[in-house]
Amino acid sequence: MRFAKTCIEAIGYALPETVVSSAELERRLAPLYDRLHLPEGRLELMSGIVTRRFWLPGTLPSVAASRAGKAALEKAGIAPAEVQCLIHCSVSRDFVEPATSTAVHRLLGLEHHCLNFDISNACLGMASGVLMLANMIELGQIDTGLAVCGENAGPLVENTVERLNADLTLTRRSVKDQFASLTIGSCAAAIVVRAKERSRTGHRLLAAANWSDTSANELCQGDANGGMVDGSAPLMATDSQALLHAGVEAARHMWESLQEESGWNAETPDTICTHQVGKAHSRLLFETLGLSTDKDFVTYPSLGNCGSASWPVTCAMAEEQGRLHPGANLALLGIGSGLNCTGMAVKW
Repeated sequence: MRFAKTCIEAIGYALPETVVSSAELERRLAPLYDRLHLPEGRLELMSGIVTRRFWLPGTLPSVAASRAGKAALEKAGIAPAEVQCLIHCSVSRDFVEPATSTAVHRLLGLEHHCLNFDISNACLGMASGVLMLANMIELGQIDTGLAVCGENAGPLVENTVERLNADLTLTRRSVKDQFASLTIGSCAAAIVVRAKERSRTGHRLLAAANWSDTSANELCQGDANGGMVDGSAPLMATDSQALLHAGVEAARHMWESLQEESGWNAETPDTICTHQVGKAHSRLLFETLGLSTDKDFVTYPSLGNCGSASWPVTCAMAEEQGRLHPGANLALLGIGSGLNCTGMAVKW
């Protein structure tokens, strides 16, 4: 896919108030660790994740998403009345019905004519939302759109800790499929997508590519136990090792397609922002794609894996820390369970 009329106008985010370290999670898992004689420090050692964040109790995904949406609109200098399409892209939702976008629409004070709906695509939700808005802009249907997400990891992590301590049938081998759930963190992000002729920043979306390997659909699955709000009890089972290799292989195909669409090669990007999983994933991804780790901007040590909010907040923080400058080539790469893989080439 190539784009001629679309800009990534601004990215906003909101960070949860509560910071929880990997060491603290392991202290809470003392019954499991003691029973299976697991060494302390393995969670941080294996993932590279030092801390992750959780919202205060009672914070709905829509509330978190609206905070990020407000930040993005203010950063772009855009009034709510100018938004013509809102897409809520989280794994986390307030409820099954209606669309959580309706709550975000209300909280942001958007106009009645603003189209709104949800998109769900695991950790690639925001990437899918941005591409949907970009296509609408290229077709001339809208000139300003907003993609938002508010990921709430607290219920998943809390329920996982409770289950790991309570299930006395677990072994060192069987406990592995719960490890990835302990790396998840909460965050909210929002992206303003705007037609080039109305853009103030000129951050051009040049091209995008996708690759799917749905034979790996079973490698990471969350159950249907509620919408990631207080009182729900979600669980997620992940074959981390198989998912790592299948995901990176899908990324290899996606990267080949993105290079064809954009005319870029491994040397072209100045900065690379990926979906943040952990150190093993980053290392293998960059090695397989032939990319320099010097160009990588990481947030997983302090935020963990924030689902669909991961690469947007990483990109926003890269800009804040001076890693993005006007004219820089930015590669955005993401892998989501399913497996789906998306990459974007952006001229910042």
